[in-house]
Formats: sequence, structure tokens, C-alpha cells
Amino acid sequence: MTPTTREECAALDAADPLAALREEFVLPEGVIYLDGNSLGALPRSTPARVADMIEREWGQDLIRSWNDAGWWDKPRTLGAKVAPLVGADTDEVVVGDGASANLFKCLVTALRLSDRSVVLGEAGNFPTDLYVTEGAVGLAGAQQRRIDPDGPGLAQELAREDVAVLLLSHVDYRSGVLRDMAGITRLAHEHGTLVIWDLCHSVGAVPIELSGNDVDFAVGCTYKYLNAGPGAPAFLYAARRHHAAADQPLSGWHGHARPFDFTPDYEPAPGVSRFLSGSQPLVADAALEAGLDVWAKADLAHVRTKSLAMTDLFLARAASVGLASITPAEHERRGSQVALVQPEEGAGYPIVQALIERGVIGDFRAPDVMRFGFTPLYLRYVDVYDAATALVEVVESGEWRAERFNRRSQVT
Repeated sequence: MTPTTREECAALDAADPLAALREEFVLPEGVIYLDGNSLGALPRSTPARVADMIEREWGQDLIRSWNDAGWWDKPRTLGAKVAPLVGADTDEVVVGDGASANLFKCLVTALRLSDRSVVLGEAGNFPTDLYVTEGAVGLAGAQQRRIDPDGPGLAQELAREDVAVLLLSHVDYRSGVLRDMAGITRLAHEHGTLVIWDLCHSVGAVPIELSGNDVDFAVGCTYKYLNAGPGAPAFLYAARRHHAAADQPLSGWHGHARPFDFTPDYEPAPGVSRFLSGSQPLVADAALEAGLDVWAKADLAHVRTKSLAMTDLFLARAASVGLASITPAEHERRGSQVALVQPEEGAGYPIVQALIERGVIGDFRAPDVMRFGFTPLYLRYVDVYDAATALVEVVESGEWRAERFNRRSQVT
């Protein structure tokens, strides 16, 4: 049952199996943070871990740390820590580069594995996915088509039997819609199409089973729900069955079979390591490792249960003041965010700014979507109740109409 009072929320917090993990994070006084789906909060252990990397591993041990501190193997050791969060085997995930570069690698690799030349994607996908696809198909001499993946168009396009690669976001960044990974992957494979999933808004938010769902490739970032910090390195998943034939386009030194032979010609490393390119951002890796160590203490089933309960609570309160949700009511179709629209055109941005002034931090996505992320590791039910109460007050009072809330910043 969705709680209706703050006292009921406090009772849920008292019984929350994830409650102790809140102490693992730095949370500013007077702030309710509902933007962890854009940038996660700082784990308390991160500053010390990063300082140790800088002061001891780099400052004292210098170049010896490539061996002694395991720097060279970080793409694989961190990948092994990400693997349980995405339902993969430890030898199918590597960390390195950004999500855009990893997506480019997967797209070109998949095109090279196929005798077809169409990349099918979603019309409203996150811009990076659209832009990278444009670049990849241009260089590969392929073409792209875009559809609404939540309508009948997906099945119709796949039935044309000319699609090499299907690229979709597991959770839509704007609406929070959760796609049926198992069913869509199965449908694509029935038509001879490889599948790449973008996990940027689902890893750490919903249970993921890449291996169990026979997914071909996936990419994801680590600075949202995984709390690795701004600009943190991304990860790449490649199913083991594709390793031997994978021919990725960014063939850098770290992806070589024998990098310290210093041979002039490229020979790909065995396994998923062939998807590596250049040197790791090791300071950022230290921050990522601290975040992943917190996640190792979390039960993903508890995370999902709490996420759905919190978003139910927020949705119910938002509906009471006439805000429309573009996030599905059905649990099986919802990620860990709520996206709302105010019927009055242009109201979304100033409402979000008025909430931020009150200490409730969400974000805005054009054209007029108010977006709120729910991160069960450090959010409490009373936080959600208080944030929803603030939202109701901001809308009912009309305070968002003040001129100062309409001044646009570069990052929304």
C-alpha cells in the first residue's frame, strides 16, 4: 500500500533493509536530492580512496603501480565488479572510455558481424545515441532508421529482414519507460538482428540480465546510479560468443594481444579486452571503485522494491495537483524516475527551479519535462514525501511564476 502520511513513511524507513547504506554517502544538509539519475551523490569513501591513489600509488610508488597497484588490469577488475549489476559474467565486461566511444565501438563491431547495413534506433533516444549512430553509419557505409520502439513499428521494421543492429535504451532518459529487454532481444534475434542496449539509465536502478536474455552488446555510464562522479569512465559488455570475431574500430594499444611486445601491427587481445583502446583514467577509476564497493553491499531486489514504492508515492502526490505523468503507472514498464508535465506550456523549467530553491533538486528536459530520479541507496521515504509536498506547494501557490525562476542556465 502507498503511504499517505509522513508518519507512515517514517515507519517504512525504520523497516528499510537498505537504510544503513544512506550513511555511506555525503548528503548536504537541507537538500533532498532527486537527480541521482543524472549525477549520483558522493560516497563517503571516495575522497580517501582517490587521495590514496594519488598520494601513495602515484606519489610514492610511481610507475611501479602499473604492476603493484593493478593499474594495468583496472579495465578488467572494475568490469568484474560491474558484471553482477548487469547480469553478466566477469569476463564479458570492461571499464574504459566514455559511453559515446563504447557505443561507437559496439555499433561498428555489430555492423562488421552482419551482412546487413541498417541500424534501427529509437526516434526519441538520448542525443548521444543518435549522434554516434550518425557517425558510425557514415563511416561504415550503412544507414539508420528511427522508430518509436514502444509501438507496432519495431516489429514491422524487424520483419523487413534488413536490419543489422537494433540500438535501444533500456530505460528512456526522458520518460523513464522501462523496455522489455527479454522480449525485444528475442524478437530481434528471430529476425537475424543483433542488439545493443544502452544501460545508462537502468544500471543500478533496475535488475538487468544481459547474459540471461542473450543480449549481444551493451554500454552504460557509471556516474548516475553507480555514484562514480562526473565524467567517470563507462563500461562495455560483449557476449562471450562474439569475442573471437569482434573487430572493433578503435584498435588502441590497450586492446592489443601483447602490448609490451611493441609490435607495429595490431593483433586484438583475446576476450572482451579487445574492446579496450587507450590508457585508463586511473584517478577516476579510484572513484568508481569506491562507488562499486558500496554497491557490493546492496541487494538489487531490495533496491527495485524500494524504488517502485518511492515512485508510487511521488506519482500519487503529483497527480493531486494535476501534473501529468509520462512515466508509466505499470511497475513492469517503469524505471527509477518520474517524469511530469504541467499542462501550462513553459511551466516545467520554472517549477523545477522553484523546487531547487526550496532544496529539492530535480532537473528539466526539453521541451517541458520535469524529471525526478529516485536512488534507493540514500533516499528515505520521508524525503520523497517531503519533496512531493514541496512540489504540491510550489504548484498550488504559483510561486514558480516569479521571474527569477525563468532565467535559463546552460545545464538544465
